[in-house]
Amino acid sequence: MSKIKPSKGSPYAKIMGVGGYRPTRVVPNEVILETIDSSDEWIRSRSGIATRHWANDQETVAAMSIEASGKAIADAGLTADKIGAVIVSTVSHFKQTPAVATEIADKLGTQKAAAFDISAGCAGFGYALTLAKGMIVEGSSQYVLVIGVERLSDLTDLEDRSTAFLFGDGAGAVVVGPSDEPHIGPTVWGSEGDKSDTIKQTVPWTDYRDGKVEKFPALMQEGQAVFRWAVFEMAKVAQQALDAAGISADDLDVFIPHQANMRIIDSMVKTLKLPEHVTVARDVETTGNTSAASIPLAMERLLATGAAKSGDTALVIGFGAGLVYAATVVTLP
Repeated sequence: MSKIKPSKGSPYAKIMGVGGYRPTRVVPNEVILETIDSSDEWIRSRSGIATRHWANDQETVAAMSIEASGKAIADAGLTADKIGAVIVSTVSHFKQTPAVATEIADKLGTQKAAAFDISAGCAGFGYALTLAKGMIVEGSSQYVLVIGVERLSDLTDLEDRSTAFLFGDGAGAVVVGPSDEPHIGPTVWGSEGDKSDTIKQTVPWTDYRDGKVEKFPALMQEGQAVFRWAVFEMAKVAQQALDAAGISADDLDVFIPHQANMRIIDSMVKTLKLPEHVTVARDVETTGNTSAASIPLAMERLLATGAAKSGDTALVIGFGAGLVYAATVVTLP
């Protein structure tokens, strides 16, 4: 017989607060057109993107995260010393170690909170949210800060006609805490590593270090392959998340997919047969693809503008490099 005491946590978890930070510099398509042969009309028709935000030297991954986190903690009605763990999802923090989460936890004023980074690309927010939920139910933390943050402008090849216009920078954060009722549904997640070459970094850091390539590593993707996968396979995953939560599309108030591309979003809405009353996040138009930050940033904007309200039932789904994906149903804070 085991001598170990069982874990004692909350029966359920919920999102208590949300915050976002977008860099001050707004970059219109005209700037992108300085380095690629394209047009504003072509970029908008292919992606739905009109502008994106690019960070300056002071708007680091840590600095943007701290700004977004402060807003999320305040929105949750807490102070930083109550945060027991900090999870950061990012692919654009260029120090392999230590985790940027430790710096963020310290500068926010947490009391030695557990802190770690994860790398799950555009599905990273869903992965981190699932971990946070598990930590609260298990009892290792009472309040967990989840951050999705990217400076993808650092990983953008401005001469690559297929990707130069896609990426933006920013940070989104949520506070996850205990609940007496289920407000975060079961997560449907997974990976398809046989498709990992469809979205990837061009070369390893070591190739650049060793002088094997002249260009700094950047992100690249096979656009058509990614589009087909996202539209057809991720719509199935989204439906599985609805089924796992025990609700139908008619029960939804809000749909917040990863903000990769407007055509993907519109196609998923059609495939899922979402009713007209469902509010759909289309933050990609003015924010671009911010990978792990895109879902919390879109969530924050919907709530801030009144397009969504506290208590709404939302389906969230992230998908990207790996290829990885994660979908769940949540109650908005």
